[in-house]
Amino acid sequence: MSTDLPADVPVCPRHPDRVSYVRCQRCGRPACPECQRPAAVGIQCVDCVRQASKAARPTTTAVGGRARRGQPTVTYTIIGICVVSFLLQIVTQGAWTSRFLFAPVVGVDQPWRFLTAAFLHSTSFYGHILFNMYALYITGQFLEPVLGRARYIALCLLSAVGASVGVLLLSNPVLTPAGWTWGPAVVGASGMVFGLFGAMVPVLRRLQGNAAQIIGLIAINGVIGFLVPGISWQAHLGGLVVGFALGYGFAHAPRGRQKLYGWLLPTAVGVLLVAAALAKYAGAGWL
Repeated sequence: MSTDLPADVPVCPRHPDRVSYVRCQRCGRPACPECQRPAAVGIQCVDCVRQASKAARPTTTAVGGRARRGQPTVTYTIIGICVVSFLLQIVTQGAWTSRFLFAPVVGVDQPWRFLTAAFLHSTSFYGHILFNMYALYITGQFLEPVLGRARYIALCLLSAVGASVGVLLLSNPVLTPAGWTWGPAVVGASGMVFGLFGAMVPVLRRLQGNAAQIIGLIAINGVIGFLVPGISWQAHLGGLVVGFALGYGFAHAPRGRQKLYGWLLPTAVGVLLVAAALAKYAGAGWL
């Protein structure tokens, strides 16, 4: 049986076998139920909606990040990497940990460890990864949409590197009977988390929010780092300083230059971290 329709019957351009007496308010073409999209008045076809979205200028937040709806994808990705890495630490019985942890003694020859240590956690105390992932989830829910994905990624990665640089700068090589060593060895995303804590303070103030709670949280966790053995306060301090600096710069970038500052600030901070690490190694005679 033929499915041809009379020439005067309106059909959907995308689905010619479907009769539609509903027309797009923008282009006037018929649109079947599958191709209809609600508009302020009436409906629009899917093609017009797509065209309008391409022409529309992307909206930005008060601190210059590109406004997006939906889930904090970057935060979930970092959490996923940490969880997978944690499972590999357990499965390999420490080999994965030894390969990617950071200690000043190995960082000079294997600089990627400045970053990779942030994705490892203690396998003897599960609270380590649980607390860090929860803190990352909470802070990421706020910062990622406000800063935008690019700035947020830069903040996370540079805070992680800054934590390792903090360990490097605040420690010195020691001569032992077995030879020179330089520690401590560190793992964990807490330096990155402290960077997010630090960034929240100037960002909240820029948005006229109350930063008292986050300041109190930083103070409490900072004191714990000094009192509880096995916690690297050096990493926390390094991440905090980097995070605060980036957060302040992002929050106070001049209107019209926020995108430029979004690239220049992370680049400048990255260069300073590299220069500080090289200067420390050179001063200790390790270069």
